[in-house]
Amino acid sequence: QVQLVESGGGLVQAGDALRLSCVVSGRAFSRYPMGWFRQAPGKERQPVACIGRSGASTAYADSVKGRFTISRDNAKNTVYLQMNSLEPEDTAVYYCATSWKYYSDDAPLSSGEYDYWGQGIQVTVSS
Repeated sequence: QVQLVESGGGLVQAGDALRLSCVVSGRAFSRYPMGWFRQAPGKERQPVACIGRSGASTAYADSVKGRFTISRDNAKNTVYLQMNSLEPEDTAVYYCATSWKYYSDDAPLSSGEYDYWGQGIQVTVSS
């Protein structure tokens, strides 16, 4: 059974930083791309950042480029999202996901490329 567990969310002020973590079990973590997505109230889920299996390839939504960094530690089965200069518009539930694209260094931003998802974690940025 594949499980993804996010941590690190919370309530912060605009301009602050947070680091989200997602630990994966039940899958050969290092062989699959990983992604972070978010869903704000009343909006559809949107991609935030994605990373290929080795970490060599990354992709970001335009709204977070230059502020967020995705990384992974394959020895710890963990993917991270470092979020700097947070804005109220970043308020959302953040989800990590693992792709079905076996042994790929693609960093796909489409949610259709992912088959397992975490339960989500709330990030709230106050102004």
